[in-house]
Amino acid sequence: MNFSHKPVLLDETIDALAVKADGIYVDGTAGGGGHSSEILRRLKTGRLICIDQDPDAIKTLHERFSDCENVSIVKSNFSHIKDVLSELGISKADGVLLDIGVSSHQLDTAERGFSYHYDAPLDMRMSQSGQTAADLLNTMSYAELVRMLDGYGEEKFAKSIARAIEREREIEPITTTLRLAEIVRSAYPASKRHDKHPARKTFQALRIAVNGELDRLSEGLDNSFDILKPGGRLAVITFHSLEDRAVKQRMAKWMQGCTCPRDFPICVCGKKPSAKLVLKKPVTASEQELKENPRSRSAKLRCCEKIKEITV
Repeated sequence: MNFSHKPVLLDETIDALAVKADGIYVDGTAGGGGHSSEILRRLKTGRLICIDQDPDAIKTLHERFSDCENVSIVKSNFSHIKDVLSELGISKADGVLLDIGVSSHQLDTAERGFSYHYDAPLDMRMSQSGQTAADLLNTMSYAELVRMLDGYGEEKFAKSIARAIEREREIEPITTTLRLAEIVRSAYPASKRHDKHPARKTFQALRIAVNGELDRLSEGLDNSFDILKPGGRLAVITFHSLEDRAVKQRMAKWMQGCTCPRDFPICVCGKKPSAKLVLKKPVTASEQELKENPRSRSAKLRCCEKIKEITV
C-alpha cells in the first residue's frame, strides 16, 4: 500500500526535536513514516515508537520499518500515548512529535470521504471505525449543527448551512461528499461562492466532530508532556487556527510560574514553570516548500522543552 503523505516542515521539525542518538522518541501521528524515517536516521542505540490510528498507516509503517529492530509500531490514537508506552515498558521519552490533522493519503483516497473534490460515501473516520460523518450529519439537531459549524469550522454562514442540511435530509439522507458540498454551496451567498471552496469549513468542522479531534488533542498534549524526561521536547504541527490556538495556550500554561496576586510581597503558591519554548514563534513553510507542497501553506510548528528538575 502506498500511504502518500509528504511530511511538512521536515527539517525544521527534526531540528527542533534535537534528536539524540541514544534517545527514545515517539511519533504520535506517524502516517506514512516520513518524519519517523528522519528521526530513525539519527538514532543509533535509541528507540522509536510509531503510533497511528489509521489501519492504512499501520500497514505502511510495518512495510517500511520491517527490518528495524528499534522501531515499535502501535495502532492507537496519540491521546493514549501514556498507555502505549506503559505497555511497551517505557516510562519516559526524550521527544514526542504530533503532526495534527488529516493526511494527504486520507484526502486523496476518495472512498475515505474526507474531500469535497471527489464523489464518495460521507465517511471521514480516521480510525475507519465508529460513527461516520453521514451518521452524524443526519442525526444532529439544527442547534447542534450550528454549534459544530461555528465552533469547529468558524463558519460565518453556519445557520443558513444548517437550515439547508436540515431541509435536504428530510427529502433524502445526506450520504455522499458531493451532495453535501452542493448543499453548502447553495446555502452560501452568491457573492462569496468563489472566494474559496464554500464547503471547506463545513468539511473541516464535520471531520473534527467525527474524530473528536480537539478533545484528543487536549488529552494528547497533556499526556505527551507528562511522559517527557526533563530536557525532553514536544514538537507539534497544526493546520488550522483552532489546533494552533490550543497548542499555544497549553504551552503558555506550562511556562507559567507564580500565580500569586501581584500585590503579594512574596510567592506563596510555589508554582514554577515546567517548560520553556524552543521556538519563540511558530515556524511556517518556506517558499520552496510551498512550491513543492501547497498543502504546507497552513502548517505551523511549535516546540517546547520540559525544564530540567532543579535539585537542592
